[in-house]
Amino acid sequence: MNYVFAIPLEEGKLCSHFGHCQQFAIINVEDKSIKADTLITPPPHEPGLLPGWLADMGVTNIIAGGMGQRALDLFEQNRIDVNYGAQSKTPKELVQDWLDNTLQLGDNSCDH
Repeated sequence: MNYVFAIPLEEGKLCSHFGHCQQFAIINVEDKSIKADTLITPPPHEPGLLPGWLADMGVTNIIAGGMGQRALDLFEQNRIDVNYGAQSKTPKELVQDWLDNTLQLGDNSCDH
């Protein structure tokens, strides 16, 4: 199975507030192995914009610290799986944890 992960970043690690991140790491996974990663700058923050923008890029999975309910609903509508409550790690560490089934998730750090 192939996946495309989007991970919101601040200073190279997971950003706790999804909608206000500095960059996204886009990580492509093929056959349970990380094949490519790219850093992209998101458009200016506008509520509801990021789910469609990421869906248009083929994103299938999100790993986040937290996000609001509206974003969660929009990702669900776009058939993008969201894992929130992740710890602040590098994007590759987070995706590898997900692949190894060891990704530790806690509370949604941004549940407004």
